[in-house]
Amino acid sequence: MDITSDLVGVLPPLNSGLATQITTRFISEELHKAGFEKVVVGLSGGIDSSVVASLAVRALGPAHVTGILMPYRMSSPDSLSDAHGLADKLGIPREVFDVSPIADGFLSRKEKMGNTRQGNVLARARMIVLYDFSAELPALVLGTSNKTEILLGYGTLFGDLASALNPVGDLYKTEIRQLAKFLDIPEKIIAKPPTADLWAGQSDEGELGFSDAEVDRLLYHRVDLGFSPDRLVEMGFDKKFVVRVLELIRRNQFKRCGPLICKLSPRTVTHDFLYPRDWGM
Repeated sequence: MDITSDLVGVLPPLNSGLATQITTRFISEELHKAGFEKVVVGLSGGIDSSVVASLAVRALGPAHVTGILMPYRMSSPDSLSDAHGLADKLGIPREVFDVSPIADGFLSRKEKMGNTRQGNVLARARMIVLYDFSAELPALVLGTSNKTEILLGYGTLFGDLASALNPVGDLYKTEIRQLAKFLDIPEKIIAKPPTADLWAGQSDEGELGFSDAEVDRLLYHRVDLGFSPDRLVEMGFDKKFVVRVLELIRRNQFKRCGPLICKLSPRTVTHDFLYPRDWGM
């Protein structure tokens, strides 16, 4: 597939109306297929969870969407405030659960843990809370990881990457921003730097070393259009940047699929027994 010169290095604009129709139908249909009426969303005060919560409200109505706010003692107060504001705007019920005792109870037994390991603990502590609320209601957990994060492996396995349904996993971060504007997400949430709020001053761009706009252009041309690494360099992408991003994609494949099962029988889960063909069997 080729692209015209005036589109080189640029993602095509998202059809936000169509994307909204598809994702809301996905939430409604898949939820009801599984026999549920409600969903829970971990509201961080960030753009991804705000978009997912807004889509869920459009799909199911506010009474069927519960926002779970899970601050940590080192979290930014603005994150909690923005999450409350989003819940107010959508008119959804919410629960606030401080995950500090859960995370600190584990961290106090460990020594010399760096930020990454501590962040993983915090992400998994939040998912413990989210899944317990899902069992209590009962409800399904909606995922909030976007395509950029999933491809780069920028997320915690069994932490923020965990969910029952993910309506935004095929949207790049820059597309999430477009959709957020269409859904009338508060500008304060759209404009602030992306962060998982795992430690003071943490930001996605600071950890990765590049912006989502920059990497999304590369990912789009490599993953969606199938451009070779050499062609990406010819387009003007820095060779070291290309090599690094492609290595992140390759190295994090294990995060994008379920546990690899050794095949011994004629019909093996994740190999031959697959959705949607086997749904409802």
